[in-house]
Amino acid sequence: MEASASRTSDGSWCSRVSASEELRNELAHVALGRDCDRLAELSALVHTTGSVHLRGRGDVSVHLDVASAAVARRGFRLLSGFGVSSEIRTYARRAFDRSTRFQLHVGGGDRALQLLHEAGVLDRRLAPLEVPPKRVVARACCRGAYLRGALLGSGSFSGPRSPHLEIRRASAEAARFLASLGAREGAELGVLDRGRHAIAYAKGAEPIAQILAAAGAGGTVLGLEEQGVLGATRGQANRLANADHANLVRTARAAHVQLLAARFLRDTGRLEGLPAPLREIAVLRLDHPALPLVELALRCDPPTTKATAHRRLRTLVRLLDEGRAGGGAPRTSSPSG
Repeated sequence: MEASASRTSDGSWCSRVSASEELRNELAHVALGRDCDRLAELSALVHTTGSVHLRGRGDVSVHLDVASAAVARRGFRLLSGFGVSSEIRTYARRAFDRSTRFQLHVGGGDRALQLLHEAGVLDRRLAPLEVPPKRVVARACCRGAYLRGALLGSGSFSGPRSPHLEIRRASAEAARFLASLGAREGAELGVLDRGRHAIAYAKGAEPIAQILAAAGAGGTVLGLEEQGVLGATRGQANRLANADHANLVRTARAAHVQLLAARFLRDTGRLEGLPAPLREIAVLRLDHPALPLVELALRCDPPTTKATAHRRLRTLVRLLDEGRAGGGAPRTSSPSG
């Protein structure tokens, strides 16, 4: 499905363009390059969307069946640039969403047959070729153009979240050919044979970005990179928030235990027998149950450090533990302070 529909605030329906359609629209507006690039792109477009029809007496015609008007116009411009005429027709699909499809009809004139042979679509005997000869994709620019044509013809893309890219081909051999082109451009494409057809696919932002960059879809690549930055930023913010929450929980629990220790010493009458530094920190904790250690340390007379305040409170907690373990008053003979 190339587009979905959603209801607007006023109750009407509006179409929502899919990621695949946005990618095709971008690729369809890439500037046409040199003859070798245009030939490679046309080769891929015919290989992925074309069907060869034998009409008898050696007469051959080719039909390209594409998903969007932008791709149909792109194919028309590619053909006309090589002096080959074509006709764009439309029809409605009978299944699924009954969406409009576009067909590019190419007559079987001598110039058209010569062009299809040069593009590696037909051999010398006018038999269809599964993949083009090496000469069609000999240069890096031609490999990128071939990938662009394949994406225009039968590519699908979902993203930018959890990105997935695949190109449908009629056979595993054709899908492996696309994977080999991607590998030469530094991008890894997997191949999956589904019986009646095969796909070359990529998952993850980095390998997909490499394929799309080679094909000329710079805008989609930027979108992937932007989503990656946003995702990393969101993840970092979540990690910091979780860390802050964990720190707050630990601090609250520690303050609660310290408060229990101070109350225990006060209620058992042992608070007055403590050395002055311990007695002072215990009273401060009793008066300020939720105050952070730094502020408790500054309220001491004289002010002390956070580490010192922490050691004194830890001593109070130890005295609480000893008192509970012994079932009586805690020992306070040699507390540290």
